Amino acid sequence: MQPKLSLTEGSITRALLAFSLPILAGNVLQSLNGSVNSIWVGKYLGAPAFAAAGNANVIMFLLFAVIFGLSMAATITVGQCIGAKNVAEAKRVVGTSAVFFLGVSLSLSVLGVVATPALLAALSTPADALAPALAYMRIIFLALPFTGGLFFIMAVLRGAGDSRTPFRYLALSVVLDIALNPLFIFGFGPVPRLGIAGSALATFIAQGISFFALLLHLFRTRHFLYIHSDELRLFRVDWRIVRVLVSKGVPMGLQLFVVSSSMVLLTKLVNRFGSEETAAFNAAIQLWNYVQMPALAIAAAVSSMAAQNVGAGRWDRVGRVALTGVAFNLLSGGTLILLIYAFNRGALGLFLPSESAAIQIAVHLNLIVLWSFALFGISIVLFGVVRATGAVIPPLLMLMISLWGIRVTFAYLMVDRWHDDAIWWSFPLSSLASLLMSTSYYRLGGWRRAKLGLRPVSPAAMTDPGG
Repeated sequence: MQPKLSLTEGSITRALLAFSLPILAGNVLQSLNGSVNSIWVGKYLGAPAFAAAGNANVIMFLLFAVIFGLSMAATITVGQCIGAKNVAEAKRVVGTSAVFFLGVSLSLSVLGVVATPALLAALSTPADALAPALAYMRIIFLALPFTGGLFFIMAVLRGAGDSRTPFRYLALSVVLDIALNPLFIFGFGPVPRLGIAGSALATFIAQGISFFALLLHLFRTRHFLYIHSDELRLFRVDWRIVRVLVSKGVPMGLQLFVVSSSMVLLTKLVNRFGSEETAAFNAAIQLWNYVQMPALAIAAAVSSMAAQNVGAGRWDRVGRVALTGVAFNLLSGGTLILLIYAFNRGALGLFLPSESAAIQIAVHLNLIVLWSFALFGISIVLFGVVRATGAVIPPLLMLMISLWGIRVTFAYLMVDRWHDDAIWWSFPLSSLASLLMSTSYYRLGGWRRAKLGLRPVSPAAMTDPGG
């Protein structure tokens, strides 16, 4: 099965739009899933349960940094191979990556189940939220191999130029999760009432079904990157490819780690003000997720497009991909920011009881924070372009400076004087710093000279995908 969308020729605007829309739609579905689940928990299980889910999800996001990094390394590596028409090397990447990814996912799952109490204690989880957070997190950790496997396959397909198939099976996962959540949270018939643990169990089942359904689809359609029974030798680990995955994936995972750990540290600071403040912060984060979705989707799309064009030697297109991606981000992200400002209280009321004091807190912090995500989104898109060449260290350093060095440091230094406003104002300051650094590096940095370390294209490998 050959991808229908060419990323190395034709209109860049049309290709970026067609490639990024399924990714954006998938991000919307994922956030919608999280929001619907949060409505069930926040509205019907109370502020302590909502705070528990928020604290648990911050930790899970932290660990997903590893999955994100490795999957993005696979996307870029496969993308450069496909751009160079080196399908044989692409399949070697898939085989080695699958084995390596499975080992990492299983290890994180076991470690997470064991370490859950210590992780929640380190986060200073409020006492009334501790027990539900413990039950929720342990089940989510058990689902990690399925979640990680789904992420990996979707990343490989996007690297090969296919963003539609990942969307379909992500949609399947979301629909199942939304449908199963109330069943397991509240119980029905023989199904017991599990509370917040039921939300985690719904995710476990939905991710598992979607993972195996996607594998079956690739087998039945004989996808050109699917490894069949007569190709099992490709599952032998190629340590040269592992080195590429680790050397590029770890810094990219650390980028997400920097983002998520900064949120962990700020959540720890917010928790000082009690459950209402934590609930307000978590409700605002639900809206922030939507605002950031266009930038994340466009960044993923420009990474795949730039990687294929780098592999094909089409540097003239790489620059146009970057400019088009930034323009798309400003248009889409800016529109969402204006909509949320127009309906701020009503949107937050979806996640919090109408009489809760947390709503007014969330309205106030949104006025300070929300607009700054337009600036941060530009950095995210530019990082997506430069990492397609294998330049992964400079974006990591820029995120460390802007999020740890400025956002977290400012919040902790000023919290005694400005109280919670110190936390909220740290977001615009760090976004502005990130914008200045990322645009400077894109224009003046040496990212165009970075290399992945793939095998050179051989005449035998110069075949069309699926050919």
